[in-house]
Amino acid sequence: MLNAAKRRSTGIIINVRVKIMNEAMIKQAAEKFEAVIREQLERVERMKAEKDFIDYDSLDKLIIGVCGGDGIGPVITKEAERVLKFLLADDVEAGKVEFKEIDGLTIEHRADVMKAIPDDVLAELKACHVILKGPTTTPRQGDKWPNIESANVAMRKELDLFANVRPVKVPEEGIDWTFFRENTEGAYTLGSKGVNVTDDLAVDFTVTTSQGTDRIARLAYEYAKKNHKDRVSVITKANVIKTTDGKFLNLCKEIGKEYPDITTDDWYIDITTAKLIDKKRRTDFKVFILPNLYGDIITDEAAEFQGGVGTAGSGNIGKRYAMFEAIHGSAPRMVEEGRDKYADPCSMLRAAVMLLSHIGKQDRADLLSRALDICMFEEKKLSITGRDTGCTCSEFGDYVMETVKNLTK
Repeated sequence: MLNAAKRRSTGIIINVRVKIMNEAMIKQAAEKFEAVIREQLERVERMKAEKDFIDYDSLDKLIIGVCGGDGIGPVITKEAERVLKFLLADDVEAGKVEFKEIDGLTIEHRADVMKAIPDDVLAELKACHVILKGPTTTPRQGDKWPNIESANVAMRKELDLFANVRPVKVPEEGIDWTFFRENTEGAYTLGSKGVNVTDDLAVDFTVTTSQGTDRIARLAYEYAKKNHKDRVSVITKANVIKTTDGKFLNLCKEIGKEYPDITTDDWYIDITTAKLIDKKRRTDFKVFILPNLYGDIITDEAAEFQGGVGTAGSGNIGKRYAMFEAIHGSAPRMVEEGRDKYADPCSMLRAAVMLLSHIGKQDRADLLSRALDICMFEEKKLSITGRDTGCTCSEFGDYVMETVKNLTK
């Protein structure tokens, strides 16, 4: 009897201690959550106060920053810059466009100063209007580099590049898709703000705001209107994630009502990934609007139809700044093996198409896009293999520029 009573007493004491510890942990978690909420409310107020999109036509001089990055980045970025200078030669000569080289975004320099974007580099980036950026290395666990934040994520935050825009085009299969992925909200923006409440319980956060959804949706619908696209598809998982995804979906639908000539439909992310490989259905898709996480996943799937992520460009759009880049990594192994001169520049050239369109040079964007279709899918006089069995990066750039010349004869 005495032992049983002692065990009950010990159990009660342990339960009380656990409850006290849990209460303390809940309080700590609540304090962290409060800090997240306050931070996001401040962000909402900043979005309410932000100005409209920059008018490039009103500028005396447009400054294009060129940032090579790491690995094969400098090689493919240089080639895209060379093609852009060829297409914008008249504007450069007239002093209307200036190219500005920006060094210092290498992993070595970032590791030295322990910053995703060194202060001097960030100042140079902010002195530009649009940026052409090569791939950068993001350290992973076990790398020789310190665990610093992704330069891409940091740049999107610092320059408020809220829209990630990725086109995918395969003419012979009737695929002509453009994805508008929200860049600054969803699951990613608070990915480092999660809470380990106890050893057994971890909680992460996702966020959707009216202002954040409004600006990505309007950008997508305006793009569809200007480019004669008659369908916009909103992709969520609102049947399960009812609050944040539900808000995103409903706000997009409301904005869609302002564009009566454009059909708005909505799909769940899981079935969308399946329908992209459905040959009967996939050609119906034109423009997509997606929260951050879904956009990241599905655009990599979509890029495979075009030849993989090495062939796809990406735009990161804000109201004051815009940055255009490849969507693949820096491929350090190619550099280590001396194969960087054989790197495929098509991803950066596709990014250059988007840059030209964004700054209002649509005629030259269309010209470069058509030249790339010919070089990549139709004529294919040169092939890029990443090795000496194919052409070099600069040889392919020459081929593209020669094709542009032939198109303008």
